[in-house]
Amino acid sequence: MRVLVIGGGGREHALCLALSRDHGVTELFCAPGNPGIAQVAETLPLTDPVEVATKVSADLVVVGPEAPLVAGVGDQLREAGFAVFGPNADAAQLEGSKAFAKQVMNDAGVPTAGHWIASTPRDVAKILDDLAPPYVIKHDELAAGKGVVVTDDRAVAEAHAVGHRVVIEEYLDGPEVSLFVLTDGESVVPLIPAQDFKRVADNDEGPNTGGMGAYAPLPWAPPDLVTDVVERVVRPTIHEMARRGTPFSGLLYCGLALTSHGIRVVEFNVRFGDPETQSVLALLETPLGGLLHAVATGTLADHPPLQWREGSSVTVVVASSGYPDSPRTGDEVTGLEDVVGVDVLHAGTSYDGDRLVTSGGRVLAVTAVGADLEAARESAYAAVKQIHIDGSHYRTDIAAKAAAGLVVA
Repeated sequence: MRVLVIGGGGREHALCLALSRDHGVTELFCAPGNPGIAQVAETLPLTDPVEVATKVSADLVVVGPEAPLVAGVGDQLREAGFAVFGPNADAAQLEGSKAFAKQVMNDAGVPTAGHWIASTPRDVAKILDDLAPPYVIKHDELAAGKGVVVTDDRAVAEAHAVGHRVVIEEYLDGPEVSLFVLTDGESVVPLIPAQDFKRVADNDEGPNTGGMGAYAPLPWAPPDLVTDVVERVVRPTIHEMARRGTPFSGLLYCGLALTSHGIRVVEFNVRFGDPETQSVLALLETPLGGLLHAVATGTLADHPPLQWREGSSVTVVVASSGYPDSPRTGDEVTGLEDVVGVDVLHAGTSYDGDRLVTSGGRVLAVTAVGADLEAARESAYAAVKQIHIDGSHYRTDIAAKAAAGLVVA
């Protein structure tokens, strides 16, 4: 099977690495890719996706990022006759518009936070008058994981809303969980749950980011969590999307809060999340290419049950100086040749001549697998310490509470 992956970030590197380990994948391409992806796949310029897929005679096209999915790349590729992993544009509005996602959840009876939609500063102020902090303000658009503010400061909340249509939500207590679920529009297959770390600094301090680390599985999670989410969240959503005439095929990312009142959906995404993908795929033993092809061709019901590697995985993101507010680029990345026994996934790197340099905020994601979370943490952080990028930073507490046997709040 010849597979083309569209994208060039850490998620796509994780996908390409897993696909490269699938013996059923005979040729692997990625457009545009990055220096890390180039080690496991042939990278190509991303011009017109249909032209690229035609050039490489792709049997499967995996669309990694959310922006091309919302823009309709999946539609274009399907119309050209390609098997595509990823939803069409109408279905991708589950991520493209938070207001749309809330309407789908309401119509499907999916438990989620109370919410209000506002388009003007006056509307925002009126809604906030009736709410107690912390305030949750979300831009009703794609924002690369940085369109959300959770704050006790009303001025900060109002400032975040200026110039945007926003969804204002009630604050949800309890730990957050990410669950990826594969679906071809009828059958659903959940992966293992993971947890990511959105705040930039230890102890969940500082501004939100695209994600500073993740781990899987969750030793503290309720044993029936996955079954509960599939039955109360995923199946009703898939049925509602089909009822609307916009069937969903691909990956439904369920961002969940385990509140004192039960499961609540924080958000939906329509693609693999970053950096949870790095941790989850590190534990997947089932060949990824055949699995994604089954989703793309509507044959997921016939696919064998998933097989998982024993142990735990931990991913630590190394970010550039100034991230997330004003990430600096052009700093040299060194020390990678000394790193062994873990996966170093590139998210924001490029070449300046023969020098590997930073080209984005989240530069690398170091993923380690161990017998348990503590062993995986030790391996991941040992590798991180061998990597040098001037001014870089990372969190030191990824999976620390879970490794210590605590229920993560």
